[in-house]
Amino acid sequence: MKKHRPIIILLLLLLFLCGCAETNILDQVGLTTLVGYDVGKEEEIATTAVIREVNPEFQSNVEVITTEDATSKGSRMKSNRKLSKKIMVGQMRVILFGEELAKDKLHYYINTNLENASVSNSLYMAVVEGKAESLLKYEYKNIDDIGQHIYKLLEQNIKQEYTISPTLHEIAHDYYTTGKDIAMPIIKRDEELVELSGVALFKDDKMVSTLPAKDSFYIKVVRDTFKVGIFETTLEEEDLPPSLLKSKEKVPVAFDAIQSQRNIQLVDASKTEFDLNIKMKARVLEIHQDINLGNPKKVAELEKAISKKLTKDISRVIAQSQEVQSDIFGFGEQYRSTVRNSNLTKEKWHEIYKDIKVNVNVDFVIVRNGVFE
Repeated sequence: MKKHRPIIILLLLLLFLCGCAETNILDQVGLTTLVGYDVGKEEEIATTAVIREVNPEFQSNVEVITTEDATSKGSRMKSNRKLSKKIMVGQMRVILFGEELAKDKLHYYINTNLENASVSNSLYMAVVEGKAESLLKYEYKNIDDIGQHIYKLLEQNIKQEYTISPTLHEIAHDYYTTGKDIAMPIIKRDEELVELSGVALFKDDKMVSTLPAKDSFYIKVVRDTFKVGIFETTLEEEDLPPSLLKSKEKVPVAFDAIQSQRNIQLVDASKTEFDLNIKMKARVLEIHQDINLGNPKKVAELEKAISKKLTKDISRVIAQSQEVQSDIFGFGEQYRSTVRNSNLTKEKWHEIYKDIKVNVNVDFVIVRNGVFE
C-alpha cells in the first residue's frame, strides 16, 4: 500500500485540478470572430462584435452586436448580457477601426490586444471607410457570416500579395520601432460587396493619409520583397521610346510571377540621402500593343520603359508619405542602424523624414513571354 500511495496522491491531485479547470464546451459559448471599433458617444468606445454561436445540433448562428463603454472589456461585459452564451475571443481573426477612430490614437487597442493571452498575434487589423458598425451590420444578400467573409477577403489578398500584411505582430513591431510607421489595408462596402479600397498611412498611431489600392504593389516592393501575384500599369507616352509608341499614346501592360529584391542604403548622412535599388524579374502576361517580344532590342526597350514607369510611381508614393511624415518604408530604421549615436526619436525622425532625398532605381527584367493582344 505504501508503494502505491504516491501514485494515488498524484491521481487525486490531477482529478482535483481537472475539476477546478473551467470548461468551454462549443455549444455553451459564443465565438467572437471579428471586432470593429468606432468613436462612441461621450468619449466612449463603440464596439461591434461578430459572434458565432453553435447549437447542440452543430448549426451555427451569427450575431452582430454593438455596445458602448469606456473600455473594450466593459463592452464585452455588456455584450454578454445580451446573449445566452458566454463570449470568448480566442477565435478572433480581425480587428477593424472606423475611419474617425483611426484618425485618433490606436496605441490603446494595440497594447490591449498584445497583452491579452487569448488573442492571437496573427489576427489582421484594417481600417474601414466610414464606420465599422455600418459595414458589419448591413444585411448582405450573399454573405451569411460577415466576420468570416472579411477574414477570408484579407487572407487571400495578402497571400496573393495584392495588399500588405497587417497582423497584430507586424503592426506592433512597426509601432514600437523608432524609424518606421504603421500601414494598414482599408476596406469599404460597395453595395452588396466588401472590397479592399486602399492603404492607410499612420504617423505614430494616427491615420494621416491614404493611398489607392493599386499603390499596395509599390508599398510592398519597397517595404519587403514581392514573390507572387499580378500587377498592371499603363506606360505613358513620356515613358516610351518612339519605336514602341506606334498609334497608341498609352500602353497598358500586365505582368506576373514577379520576383523582387530591394536594397536601401544611406549614402550621405549629413544630407539624409538614400539610394533605393530594386531589382525585379517578371513575366509579361499581357500587353495591348503590337510589340515583337522575340526581338531582343524591343524587349530591352520595353524593360527600360517599365523600369522608368515603376521608378516614377515608387517615387510618387514615397513623396506622398513624406508630405504627411509617415515613414511606412523604414528609412528611419536604416538611418538609425547606420548613424552612430544618432539618439533618434520618433518625433525627431518625422521632422527629418519630410526632407530626406531618395534616389529610386528600378531594374526590370522580362524573364519570358506570356499572352499578348
